[in-house]
Amino acid sequence: MQKKFLIVDDMHQSICGLLSKIGIDANYQPNISREELLSIIGDYEGLLIRSKTDVDQELIDAATKLEVIGRAGAGLDKIDVQYVESKGIEILNAPEGNRDALAEHAMGLLLSMLNNIIKADTEVRNWIWDREGNRGDELSDKTIGIVGYGYMGQAFVQRLRAFDCRVLVYDKYKKGFGTKNVEEVSLAKLYDKADILSLHVPLNEETLAWVNKDFIQNFRKDIYLLNTARGEILPTKDLLELLDSGKVKGAALDVLDKEKFDKLTEEERDQFTDLFSRKNIVFSPHVGGWTFSSYKRINEVLVGKIASHYHIMSEADRS
Repeated sequence: MQKKFLIVDDMHQSICGLLSKIGIDANYQPNISREELLSIIGDYEGLLIRSKTDVDQELIDAATKLEVIGRAGAGLDKIDVQYVESKGIEILNAPEGNRDALAEHAMGLLLSMLNNIIKADTEVRNWIWDREGNRGDELSDKTIGIVGYGYMGQAFVQRLRAFDCRVLVYDKYKKGFGTKNVEEVSLAKLYDKADILSLHVPLNEETLAWVNKDFIQNFRKDIYLLNTARGEILPTKDLLELLDSGKVKGAALDVLDKEKFDKLTEEERDQFTDLFSRKNIVFSPHVGGWTFSSYKRINEVLVGKIASHYHIMSEADRS
């Protein structure tokens, strides 16, 4: 019998065609309400989400036929993974689809921060020609500390090799990945040697607010900070204190701990007003892995994994 998949977030237009090619009946409903979702999810074997939908116990209990949850992207923080797996439901994600986009964006943020690109651009547009005030730092004489060596961390390290900088990587759950270009280190050595810290870990109970003031104070040097992972890993309040003290010399942030600006408390709005006034920070709106190419590639990776799950041969395999 043909499997039925419900798609409840915006995805590249190719998704329904790709699913059809492997025999999946796809229902594309990116604007579905929570109430509507709960009322119909019991009719589907598959659910595809991006970042809007919370896959919690209530939803899973209503999804009586569900076999597969596909996440169009990398992070699984919207999914109650433990409860889903307890029901024997397979979780598939597609970090391979946007790792290159994320790595390139991270490099752009890092270079912009070290070379004052945003600040210099703003000044020149305002008829200020300040060469000395925009003197930059070079990557080649820096030690880059990477936390997390999954798909994103590895893709970022690949780009760093061209800059001839020292790369240290700490990953709590991976061992034996060191090479002549990448040093596998303890957290203690990362604290001692790094000039720049780049975060590439998922958001979960362990990493929530993990990179806080106490964490950063462990670094022997004053550091630059790059976060393209999840904003909730790095509390804004702590970052402001670290910037004030000079312990963080500059930051490049693609993510924030609160990204829905219309729901900020007065205290949070004041903190962001302070943060946004800083000239030693480069921002982007959580678009690190979000390019025209990755939007489509994520679908291809995800559908390939769905095909493998159901042992369906792709057209390439059949030819």
